[in-house]
Formats: sequence, C-alpha cells, structure tokens
Amino acid sequence: MEVTDIMTTLRQRRGGRPAEAAEEQPSEEKNVKPDGKIQSDHTGGKLWNILSLTVGGIVAVCLGLLTSVYVATLHENDLWFSNIKEVEREISFRTECGLYYSYYKQMVQAASIQQGLHGLVYDNKTESVRTINILERMNVYQEVFLSILYRILPIQQYLEPVYFYIYTLFGLQAVYVIALYVTSWLLSGTWLSGLLAAFWYITNRIDTTRVEFTIPLRENWALPFFAVQIAAITYLLRTHLQPAHERLTLLAVFIATLLFSLTWQFNQFMMLIQALVLFILDCFDMLPTAKVTWLYIIQVSGLLLVCVLQFFNSMILGSLLISFNASVLIARTIQKNLKKGGLLNRLGKLFLHVLFVSCLTLLVNKLIKKILNLESDEHIFKFLKAKFGFGATRDFDANLYLCEEAFGLLPLNTFSRLSDTLLFYVYIFVLFPMTVAAAIVAFRNLSGSTKVGKFVEKMEDWTIALKPGAAYNLIHTVLFGCLALSTMRMKYLWTSHMCVFASFGLCSTEVWGLILKCVRLYTSQRTCVIRYSLPIITLLYISYKFWPGIMDELSELREFYDPDTVELMNWIKSNTPNTAVFAGSMQLLAGVKLCTGRILTNHPHYEDKNLRERTKQIYQIYAKRSPEDVYKILRSFGTDYVILEDSICYERRHSRGCRLRDLLDIANGHVAGLLFTIGS
Repeated sequence: MEVTDIMTTLRQRRGGRPAEAAEEQPSEEKNVKPDGKIQSDHTGGKLWNILSLTVGGIVAVCLGLLTSVYVATLHENDLWFSNIKEVEREISFRTECGLYYSYYKQMVQAASIQQGLHGLVYDNKTESVRTINILERMNVYQEVFLSILYRILPIQQYLEPVYFYIYTLFGLQAVYVIALYVTSWLLSGTWLSGLLAAFWYITNRIDTTRVEFTIPLRENWALPFFAVQIAAITYLLRTHLQPAHERLTLLAVFIATLLFSLTWQFNQFMMLIQALVLFILDCFDMLPTAKVTWLYIIQVSGLLLVCVLQFFNSMILGSLLISFNASVLIARTIQKNLKKGGLLNRLGKLFLHVLFVSCLTLLVNKLIKKILNLESDEHIFKFLKAKFGFGATRDFDANLYLCEEAFGLLPLNTFSRLSDTLLFYVYIFVLFPMTVAAAIVAFRNLSGSTKVGKFVEKMEDWTIALKPGAAYNLIHTVLFGCLALSTMRMKYLWTSHMCVFASFGLCSTEVWGLILKCVRLYTSQRTCVIRYSLPIITLLYISYKFWPGIMDELSELREFYDPDTVELMNWIKSNTPNTAVFAGSMQLLAGVKLCTGRILTNHPHYEDKNLRERTKQIYQIYAKRSPEDVYKILRSFGTDYVILEDSICYERRHSRGCRLRDLLDIANGHVAGLLFTIGS
C-alpha cells in the first residue's frame, strides 16, 4: 500500500468518528443539506449546548462560593476569630504570614497612600541599621493593592481591615475551584467532570489547601492564578480555534502568568517545570510549535514585567527559567530540521538538542549571575545538592531546610487519605493508559510510521485519547507529582491538579473508548453509559461517606489560646520605645513587627544572602559562643532586646542533629560527629 493510500485510510477513519468530528469540526454536509430534520437537530443541539453551558457555569460558580464559605467558616470556628482581641488575631498569622500582613496593616494605617508607599520603598524597620525596598525584595503588591482598595472603597464603617483581607483570600478560593472545574470540563467535554473535581478538592482539603490556617501565605495568593493559567492553556491547545479566540486566550494566559509571578517568590521554579512540560511535548511533536513558542514568550515577558515592577529584582534576572526559555528559542533557530528524518535520525537530533539546550541554559545562567554578581538563590541549590545525595554539607541554610519536615519526602499517609475518597485510585487508573498512549504517540511521531498501514491504524486508536490539551495536563501532572514526592511543601501544586486529571479521565469519552477497544468491548453507547454512570456513582459515594464528617467539622467550635505570646506583645508595646530593636527567631520576630511595629534584626523572608548571614549571626545566641562574642554580634545590628525561647533552648520537635543549636554547632565547626545525622 502506498503512503497516499494510508493517508486516505486515516482520513476515512477520522471521518468515521462522529463524536470527535462533532466536537472538533462540525460537518459541512449538515450545514448545506436542505433536510428540515437535520436543521432541526442542529438547532436542538445548539439549544442543548447553551443549556448545558449555562447549568455548568452556574454549578461552577456555586461550588466556588460554597468552598469560600466553607474555609471561612472553618477559620472562624477554629479561632473564634470574630470574638478574640486584635492582638490575638494578629498573632494567629504565624511566621512569615504575619510579616506579609504587617505591610497591609502599615499601608492601611499610613496617613496617605503616598506616605504608605514611601514607607515600603524606604523601609528601615524590617532590618535594623539597614534601609531596604520592600517592593523590590518581597512579593507584597497584593497587600499594597488591597490596602489601597480598602482605603478608597466606602466600607471602613462596615468592615474591619483584617476581614477585608481574609475575605479576599477566601474569595480567591472560589476562583481556584472554578478554574479547576473549568479545566476538567474542557478536557472531558462534560461539566460533570468539573463537579467531581470540585468535590474531590473539597473532601481532600487537608492535602489540597492550607488556606484556612495560613491565610497570607504567598501560595494562597498565587495558586488560584496558576489554576486559571492552566485552564487558559488547556483551552488554547484546542484545535480549530478562531484567531480572535486564540488572541483572547493568549491574553488570559499572560494576565494569569503575570499575577501568579507577581504574588509568589517561587514563581520562577514552578514555571521552569511548566517550561519543561512544554519542552518535552514539543520535542515529541505533541503540541503545535507556534503555540509553544507563544507560551515561552509569555513566561519570559511576564517574569520580566514582574522584574520591572519589583525595581529590577536581580533574583528574577538570574532565574533558570529566563535562561532556559532563551536557550530553547536560540536552539530552535540553530537546529531547524529537528522534526525531519527517521526514528534513529530523530533520536540523534533530539539527544543533541537536549544536550545543547541544557549546556546553553547553564552557560547563560552562569554568565548572567557572574555579570550581576547574584547569590540570592544559592541556598536553594545547596539544599537541592544535599537533599539528592551529592555530598553532606555544613552549610547552615541548607541544613535548616533539610531538617524541616515540609521540605522532606511526601509522607506515605498522604496516599491513604487520598485513597479514602477514591481520588488516588482513579488517578492511577487514568494515568496508566494515558502514559501508554503518550509513549506510543511519541514513538509514532519520532518514527514517522506511515509505511505500514495496519500499524498506523492501530496507532490511530491511541491518538484519540491524547489531544494536545490532554497531553499537556498529563506531563504537567507527572512532573509536578515528582516535585511533590520529593518536597512535601509543594504537594498542593500536585494534589489540586490530581483532582482535575482523575475527574477528566473518569468522564472522558476518549479514555473509556480506548480502554474498551483494548478489551474488545467498545460501543459508543457503552462508552456513554460508563462515562456518566461511574462519575455519578463516585459522587454519591463521596457524598455519603464524607458529608457527615464535613457537618461535624463545621459544628466543631474551638478558640484561639496563646496567653504567653499575647503577654509578650503587650509587654513590648507598653515597656519599650517605638525605636527599640529586637533580636530573636525569624518566626517570632515576624509577629513582633506585626503586633508592635518595633524594629527587627531578622525575619522569615529568606531570599537574600545578607539576611541569611545576618540570621545565622543572630542565632549564635543559641550556639556554643562566649557571652562577649554574642554581645558584640548583637550590638553590631543595633539590638536593644533579645527574645529567647524555651521551645528552641529545650527543643524536642527535631531529633538530635537537627535541633537549631546542633545546626549552629555543626556550621561553626564545634561538633563534627553530628554531621551524619542531618536529614535522617
């Protein structure tokens, strides 16, 4: 059989799939045939689509709002937030959360917006004997925007500043859930899938979000925008998009990328993984090259705009993402014939392409950091080097991360919790055939297997299940799954997308069609019954099993109680001058700044080399150092008061070798024998 005959066969096969044809490209015959019945069916189909879109949209908005109310109620019930004192409310914003909220409070209380902005740009209270630009150093534009909005809206008499702040964060949870819902709907073609994704997100709340007890945390601002970006990318990758729709979608991707990048300091690392997703799929010719190029450009342009808004933050310029995306675009220009040739030829070209991009990325990144003298993110690479077994380290910052549970491996009990809602089982069930499909499609694309008609026809069954949007979400969930498995703190990026991916697979015509064809049980009616019945059964099971628990959770009332910290903050406000400088642990000092407005020596925002060195010096109060040495260190930072904590002096949370005093002794070279216990 000749190649032309094979292509004809494939065209006939595509034409023989009415479900796909209806979804991707309406048949021209139906539009021109003067049969009244067909026209009536077409009109009825349009009305049904409009009704489905309306109902699905209403369900999405309702679920989003219900999620916001749910987490807000949990927060109120846990702390009795409406009844406790202002100082107790502020203490409830633990560690870095309190630091970020303090800038919102500072802007709200400033005499004018201009004075508030001036206080942030020329801040001399966050780090003693030093003036820093908060807008350049930290991602607090959201606090600035919210404080300005609070000042200009006529709501001061009805709503306290703290409630305006927390309700905004809880409102963003509605955006988050709606974005997850829409992504699943786009992938599967039915809003039932979005409903299941939202149910899974809510019932797995412990593993999908922590917004109700870490409200101001940067990820709670950023992840809703990241979910919106993924939904927009999924829509962008649909075939046969109108040019106007494509441009609007690209704009939506850009805005979501910008907001995500502006609200979280770790944006560059998350988008680097996303860029790797695009790179892998582009290498195997599974995404349209033009759209991938646009996404690379959007990532870089969004990050550069954030760099400008953050007063040319050097850490952004030295990010691996900018170096990687620039290297990919350069390599594409040089290696123009990557997607031509046979299997071995393509594999050879692909190997050289990956090698060239990797080397060029490292070279460009090294060059940028050398020119700009950047060292802001070196602690992250030291941590990664030690974490993945490339040698033990005495570095204090790296060991501080290694000893924190949040930066360890994902605990196994996470999977048992996810399995209770059937989420993990369904996720694995969907992941396996999709991965096999991706491998076969990648092999076909690399080998150009159009010489054997029968083989191609078999391959065509697999391509049904792997449209560009599905391929993107598949590799996305795999790479972010690897990130979550290696670092527990990043699990929230994976588990929320797990809800989307599992619900899509359970409601997908393509996935079920593929599975049924493999076991020779395929009929369109059987596929339709399964794709609707199983999700409904799953929803009923989840509702039956978890509804009583959710009701009990909402009825459980507790109260914030931390009298020691309240007493400390009240004592500081009553007995120390406004210009007093306080030294202590990063976590507690963030609360000191928020509750009292006093000057700090150090704080939890760790993305600055000078601050990391300063923190290590301040922590010598817990090390084996002479009183004279400690006094000199403290006075060099203008310290007036030191806060010592029993929880650090008599620490039991960490094992021997991971206690703060042990880490300091190791870094100072006072104890060599403890080095082997780090991270154990």
